[in-house]
This record gives sequence, structure tokens and C-alpha cells, in this order.
Amino acid sequence: QVQLVESGGGLVQAGGSLRLSCAASGRTFSSYAMGWFRQAPGKERELVAGISSGGNVYYADSVKGRFTISRDNAKNTVALQMNSLKPEDTAVYYCAARTLGVRTAPSEYNYWGQGTQVTVSS
Repeated sequence: QVQLVESGGGLVQAGGSLRLSCAASGRTFSSYAMGWFRQAPGKERELVAGISSGGNVYYADSVKGRFTISRDNAKNTVALQMNSLKPEDTAVYYCAARTLGVRTAPSEYNYWGQGTQVTVSS
């Protein structure tokens, strides 16, 4: 069982930066693949970035070069550094965990955080 708690969301102007953090419970955090998803009103939840237990990373095309995912297994945390934010990045951002590798489908993830709102003003 894994419990996930996100933090770091907020309101930022276009071009600005935010850093999201996800704290995980459990002693087996290092064995999980972690993903950051987002869901905007009226849109499907989508994978923004993922990192495997071995450190392999995945980014959606829309965030490549702007977002960076990282994990600290000693602290049971995963972070999403978001730079050059755009209004279209506005969404609720969720941290998720699954065993084995990164997958893009939300249904493949077993554990979810409660979400944190990111709003980018133009």
C-alpha cells in the first residue's frame, strides 16, 4: 500500500516556474514507477512525466524541454520542476504510482494522490 501527498501547486504568471512535490509512504517506494498526470476541466487525464524505478524518464511532447521529473528514493519523494509555464498548463496535477515501468494510461496506476491545482495566468 502506498499513500501519496502532493504539494507545491499555486498561481503563477505565464513564463514562470513552479515545483511540485509528491511524498510517498511505504518502504518499497524505490520499486515503484512514478507519474505526474494532469487534468484540465473537460479534458481527459494525461501523463505529463514519468520516471521508472531505474530512473528512466518519459515526457509528453507538450512539456519536453520545460518540465523535469526527478525522484529521491532516500526521502520517498518525486518532484516535477515546471519552467516556462503556459496558460495551457493550467490543470489539477496528480502524482501516481505503479509497479513495473512507466505507462501512459491512468488506468495502469494503482495509487493516486489527491491532486494539486496549478493555474497559469496570461
